[in-house]
Amino acid sequence: MTAADHDIPYRTLGRTGERVSAIGLGGAHLGRPSVRDQEAIRIIRSAIDRGINFLDNSWDYNEGVSETRMGTALRDGYRERVFLMTKIDGRSRKEATRQLDESLRRLRVDTIDLVQHHEVIRYEDPHRIFDDDGANAALVAAREAGKIRYIGFTGHKDPQIHLHTLGVAREHGFTFDTVQMPLNVMDAHYRSFERLVLPELVKDGIGVLGMKSMGNGLILKSGTVSPVECLHYALALPTSVVITGVETMERLEQALDAVRSFRPMSDTDLKMLRAKTAAAASRGAFELFKISSAFDATAEHPEWLGDEPEHVRQATQ
Repeated sequence: MTAADHDIPYRTLGRTGERVSAIGLGGAHLGRPSVRDQEAIRIIRSAIDRGINFLDNSWDYNEGVSETRMGTALRDGYRERVFLMTKIDGRSRKEATRQLDESLRRLRVDTIDLVQHHEVIRYEDPHRIFDDDGANAALVAAREAGKIRYIGFTGHKDPQIHLHTLGVAREHGFTFDTVQMPLNVMDAHYRSFERLVLPELVKDGIGVLGMKSMGNGLILKSGTVSPVECLHYALALPTSVVITGVETMERLEQALDAVRSFRPMSDTDLKMLRAKTAAAASRGAFELFKISSAFDATAEHPEWLGDEPEHVRQATQ
């Protein structure tokens, strides 16, 4: 079954040329304790059967449960029908390699289409990643070995850190295939990834992965916009994929209905949606991932990052 057999839109993932569903299935919600194994598998397979081919995950989601469930769901011919993405937290070559190998085992695959450096939220992160013995060396080696196909990074804290990471990559002669970041109806008003980072990605042909279209549900609590408006806004931006969390079949239907009913929006339409959220969004109160550490898994578990580079450890002794 091909993209043409479905009634949801597909987009090109930057310069990779890959065709991916405009809506992607988030992995974090699928591993929650409130979701049973069989229900998670049902959601994943139903999403694929309905045309969603971009699957998001991470090594650290729910202590590996999210990847394990997805790996089970991808058996029986489902793996060949998807573009599979996961993320690793390790900043050192050793820790990144360990986490990647664990993800491959959990997902039950020989190759992951896209692996991203997760939670690049500190100014030192890109320097650790691009150290000679850093995580990007591990991912490049894995790409050469056929374990992964593309490399990207994610972050949710500050657009300036994204720009800094892109700059450090350029200094090392490296261009990311994808970048993942918050893109939502409130982002334009506070530390805006849409205004600062998105144009750079489009200019460089880097695939844009939008996340937190509803701000982990907090944006809905503002009472300013509906779930469908949130998804339509993110879809109206030059995103390759808008990743959304799904933990029930009802949420899956909501996402599918939103992507099917989406139509390109004018600048006036976008301005009207931004205006509805302007007052609530002005200080980041409904984007807590920007202004607190509550969503920073690697702050709670710094050991996931691995050791500092040897030359740094020697310099501080």
